[in-house]
Amino acid sequence: QVQLVESGGGLVQAGGSLKLSCAASGRSISTNYAGWYRQTPGKQRDLVALIDSEGTTNYAESVKGRFTISRDRTKNMMYLQMNSLKPEDTAVYYCHAEGTYYRDTHYGVKPFDSWGQGTQVTVSS
Repeated sequence: QVQLVESGGGLVQAGGSLKLSCAASGRSISTNYAGWYRQTPGKQRDLVALIDSEGTTNYAESVKGRFTISRDRTKNMMYLQMNSLKPEDTAVYYCHAEGTYYRDTHYGVKPFDSWGQGTQVTVSS
């Protein structure tokens, strides 16, 4: 399977910025969709931003104009630049991706659907 690891979370004051990173490990990864989600205790995991294989992006209304999703295919990396952060942005942020990867000579190309372990973002007022 393809493993995803997030980094870049932390504590920031309202109005500040953070940049989250998501590193994918695996061979010959081809991603159809990748995105960032966030979750607060007792609530469902919500989509924050999405990017497809063509580079088309979509954002939750609450983050439009403040967050930017991007990727670097050469490095198997995805990013979420978060500006003008608000206390209500406080959550655990998860990266998600689905696509295909090369497993080995026996199994060849296989599909994957992976989540990262999450990174905490806390915005103080």
